[in-house]
Amino acid sequence: MSRAPSDAEGSQATTSSRPILRRLSDRVVDQIAAGEVVERPAAALKELVENALDAGATRIEIRLKSGGIDSIEITDNGCGLTPEELPLAVERHCTSKLQDETLVRIRTLGFRGEALPSIGATARLSLVSRVRGAESAWQYRVEGGTPSGPMPAAGTEGTQVTVRDIFFATPARRKFLKSARVEGGHSETVVRRLALSAPGCAFLLLMDGREVINLPVQDERQRVSALLGLPEAALIALDERRPIGAARQEDGEAAGEMRLSGFIAGPAHSRATGAGQFLLVNGRPVTDPVLRTAVRIAYRPVLERGRFPIIALHLHLPLTRVDVNVHPAKTELRFADEAEVRAFVIGALNRALARGAGEEGGMHAQLVRRNASTPRPDSRFARFPSENHLGEESAATDADDLGFAPSLRHYSPDSASPASFAEPEGLAETTRAFRNRTAFADLQTPGAVQGPAKARYPLGIPIAQLHGTYILAVAPDGDLILVDQHAAHERLMHEKLRDRMEREGHLRAQALLMPAVIDLSGSETQALLESRTELARLGVEFEPFGGTSVLVRTLPALLKGAQAEELLRAIAEELMQTPELSARQTEALDRRIESVLARMACHGSVRAGRRMTQEEMSALLRAMEHNPRANTCSHGRPTWVRLTRLELEKLFGRVR
Repeated sequence: MSRAPSDAEGSQATTSSRPILRRLSDRVVDQIAAGEVVERPAAALKELVENALDAGATRIEIRLKSGGIDSIEITDNGCGLTPEELPLAVERHCTSKLQDETLVRIRTLGFRGEALPSIGATARLSLVSRVRGAESAWQYRVEGGTPSGPMPAAGTEGTQVTVRDIFFATPARRKFLKSARVEGGHSETVVRRLALSAPGCAFLLLMDGREVINLPVQDERQRVSALLGLPEAALIALDERRPIGAARQEDGEAAGEMRLSGFIAGPAHSRATGAGQFLLVNGRPVTDPVLRTAVRIAYRPVLERGRFPIIALHLHLPLTRVDVNVHPAKTELRFADEAEVRAFVIGALNRALARGAGEEGGMHAQLVRRNASTPRPDSRFARFPSENHLGEESAATDADDLGFAPSLRHYSPDSASPASFAEPEGLAETTRAFRNRTAFADLQTPGAVQGPAKARYPLGIPIAQLHGTYILAVAPDGDLILVDQHAAHERLMHEKLRDRMEREGHLRAQALLMPAVIDLSGSETQALLESRTELARLGVEFEPFGGTSVLVRTLPALLKGAQAEELLRAIAEELMQTPELSARQTEALDRRIESVLARMACHGSVRAGRRMTQEEMSALLRAMEHNPRANTCSHGRPTWVRLTRLELEKLFGRVR
């Protein structure tokens, strides 16, 4: 027979099976912390470059081997460290960057005091530093958490940090690293973001001896142009301010103001990924979802779906209005009022993008010089339609017409255009302005920019119509301007329709033949109910129908044929994920409304192949200059391109 265990034996068995609470060793603690801070070589590189910038460096040289897997070497000319400070630099939570213990007024990039100890716990770390005026430099080493030094060494003023064999002390983590090419790409991205935040510092990045980045000290526009790969002329400057809660007082002082500065590219310049988006908050590079959402919403009306804008923006706000101590890598933050920040960024970007064509951010033509051996298109196929804008018709032109409108002629000087319009350079004969009396007078939409007429029209004077589709104009500086007449008129009509809809303040609702019952989650239902009033103004009327279901009675008449369940569920998901969005700002509703407006504008605009008089062409150009977002059509494609003198000279081989 089995014997029942005694009380002592039962107690011992229970104790042995229960996990025992114990204190971890310092070595394990360092390795755990390193996993949070040093995710990959690029993360270590980021922390070290931030230290250099915080030390006041004006030149930083970075050398990587195998994408940073084998070694990372960073040399700066900052203030340096004394031999007494070197051991403290590699101790956890030792820092010179916090002036108090509130963790609120943080002005530096780093402040945790975790980077160097974390790197030293997993790699071979060497510090060589020399303060200004010191007789020699001093070296301090940490290998797998074991320190040695300091000892005298040769070195210039500043600090040289070398990291070798990253994760050698934690081989299980090393095997999760990607190839040298992938890790090197992440490191290059880190350097680019930090270089953008410090245009007053020169950067040199070498990968396996190959120069990847070499930036001298520059002003902000030059640095942005170099990093984004765009000419300075394609950048749209932005600088707006807004008071923060003027009536609120915090800790006895005013809440201050927000400022958004930097540069953006117009919708004619975009990318297939978000790699061209650089965001700074109080000088700190971030990848904050609040700001990314604001950028996406602002560019949505002018950018083709699937494309990403190119931006370099710097948001300044009081230190008390942002918390940077929410992520180990300090790439995300928490705003005191996310809705206020989002609305400010969206409004500022909308105003920057709502500029007439030709002001800034235009698209330059990319021409390729034709070789003599290059076959020319067969004229037998010239009359067939080509792939073009939605709803366009391809024009059939006579061979001897060369595509020029037969109405090419000059008008008398008694024109509505200012007499002070500068004569374009490079024209053999005087170009006269044209009358503004035209059937296209309705192109001046209610949303047009008001104010005195400009003496110099950015899109210039039209001189011809090519192939019944493109308007050729000469700008005041002599550049050639090519305008797609259908795309341009389509955008103008789109803006007119949107302006009319916004002035009315609501969308007409159409009752469903059979009201639809939709089952949602509790959170989705709550998100919809909180926006019920706004959705009713947009033509979506519904009511609770027991539990978490809703009964949909109407949908916007504009969205005829839309599926009630698909639309309501998509709106609810967006409102639940981003509560600060208005119902009109949700992509589910905005995309559908804009798509309908685009189709209406397309069918109501002038077609490709339609001959235009010079008065009509001139009126179209003037309307483009005065209407917002006229640089792209409703589908995100450019409405006009510029051909400069330099590009012409390259085309004819005058310059290389």
